[in-house]
Amino acid sequence: MSDASYIDDGQSPHIPVADPSDYFRLLKPRVMSLVVLTALAGLLLAPVPPHPLIVFTAILSIAVGAGASGALNMWYDADIDAVMTRTQTRPIPAGRLDGDSALAFGMVLALLSVFTLGFATNWLAASLLAFTIFFYVVVYTMWLKRSTPQNIVIGGAAGALPPMVGYAAATGDISLASIVLFAIIFVWTPPHFWALAILKHDDYGRAGVPMMPNVLGTDRTRTEILIYSLLLAPLAVLPWLMGFATAIYGAAAILSGLYLVWLAVQVYRRREGDAARRASLKLFLFSISYLFMLFLILVAERVAHIAGYL
Repeated sequence: MSDASYIDDGQSPHIPVADPSDYFRLLKPRVMSLVVLTALAGLLLAPVPPHPLIVFTAILSIAVGAGASGALNMWYDADIDAVMTRTQTRPIPAGRLDGDSALAFGMVLALLSVFTLGFATNWLAASLLAFTIFFYVVVYTMWLKRSTPQNIVIGGAAGALPPMVGYAAATGDISLASIVLFAIIFVWTPPHFWALAILKHDDYGRAGVPMMPNVLGTDRTRTEILIYSLLLAPLAVLPWLMGFATAIYGAAAILSGLYLVWLAVQVYRRREGDAARRASLKLFLFSISYLFMLFLILVAERVAHIAGYL
């Protein structure tokens, strides 16, 4: 095999030997990249620009904490991952990595990230990071995901906390601006994941995960997607209206928000066949670009402001 080898002495059971790339996959790097971007936006909102070393250490700690959450999530969800086509190639269900190694890896990273952030910045930020990891792993992964169709709604709080962690790392405090960024991510999460859940309806059914389409039906899910999208579009404009983003951000938020709502309307209207699948896929893919774009503009504007260009 190209990405893993196995020890075989003819007597011992096959023991997986993982590549470094398998440990990297445990970190959920795509999720981590969004966490880093949103945390950086929170950091740069500080009234007094933090020292570059503080920024680097805080972002590294938050990224490692996000990776720890991903590793612990994959450790606990290995049974579910093994029966879902979307996740069967992950390192544990694919047999390239054993669960105990993933658990140890995740726990070490979690402790390292929290204590590094605490000693390098302050313990409010470290406490928020610890709570984020706990909420994602214990509250969402171990409890909500397998017990309620509202799992994504409530569990979305974990993914929405990085801007608050970043702001706290820079200031030792929490601001209304960082709470607004939290709210944007929190409200974005349900339409983003439910669009995917409609596409992967059968997968979640096989795994026994009570996602909204499997429990309450796809029609109810489409309605919920539209409602959350209608809430998200004006909420995303608040950074401009509150004065911590420029008119460039405001225009981007308004135009992209209108397009997001239009896509949600298409998901609501198209309920059968390939047209329905295409509508859900378009919303899912655009929602990723939407959030990345908004926070990338925020970060760029804050950097320009700190550099004296705005």
